[in-house]
Amino acid sequence: MNRSVGIGAGIAIVIALVIGYSSLYTVDMTQQAIVLQFGDPRGEPVTEPGLHVKLPFVQNVVYIDKRVLNFETPSDEGEVIAKDRKRLVVDAFARYRIVDALKFYRAVGDPSQTEARLQPIFVSSLRNVVGDNTLEALVRDNRSGLMRKIRDSFSAVARDYGIQIIDVRIRRADLPSANSQAIYRRMQTEREREAAELRAQGQEQAQRIRSKADRDVTVLLADAERDGQIARGEGDAQKNKIYADAFGQDPEFFAFYRSMQAYKTSLKGDSTTMVVAPDSEFFSYFGNEAGAAKR
Repeated sequence: MNRSVGIGAGIAIVIALVIGYSSLYTVDMTQQAIVLQFGDPRGEPVTEPGLHVKLPFVQNVVYIDKRVLNFETPSDEGEVIAKDRKRLVVDAFARYRIVDALKFYRAVGDPSQTEARLQPIFVSSLRNVVGDNTLEALVRDNRSGLMRKIRDSFSAVARDYGIQIIDVRIRRADLPSANSQAIYRRMQTEREREAAELRAQGQEQAQRIRSKADRDVTVLLADAERDGQIARGEGDAQKNKIYADAFGQDPEFFAFYRSMQAYKTSLKGDSTTMVVAPDSEFFSYFGNEAGAAKR
């Protein structure tokens, strides 16, 4: 009898512990809890951290994070087309907080499906805003303004899920790798074309400078030759005038001087041989003691 009483007491204690455990739940300071009875929310969400009580077996608790959370655009959905028809790969993320737990639970249900529900809305807002603007506006001119527009567009829809969108940021907006390679090759070809054109222009200019220099040299040499010829002509004329004046003053001396010059020029060297009659006019001053030319 005592043994049966002991077993019954043990079973009662176990049942009491199970019921007590099923009746209690804890809420962390980073969480808010929704008590469900047969899948329907009962009362307001519990936001105070600590130990709380619920009906055992018929009620269960769903925990929802109340911290600021974030998620990113999926890698396979980050490609958008800008207003100028340029295809871009946009790397963006959003920060959000669940501010209405009941609305969130009714709209989403399982908290683990939050990102799956929000990502299509985020990508749609991103594409709509970027599609109305050019690449220059996104990258340089109005980046912060576009991020605010994306946040406002995203927030307008997310509000129906009990979610507050705190911020949206675009980390990077680039052309796809295939487009980047094509643009790089096109830029390289363009730079090579410009370099070839500049080299051709340089060679043309160098040839023009060399041609001008050659022409200037030719002109200078011709002018110098002309001036030399003129100077030599003037010198010869002056020389002839001097000779004529000298001849006019003393014809006998001039004839003698010319004969001496002729002797000097003709009798150069040791092997000079001349066959001339001794009484020729060339030797008129040889054997003439008076020094006068024979007539």
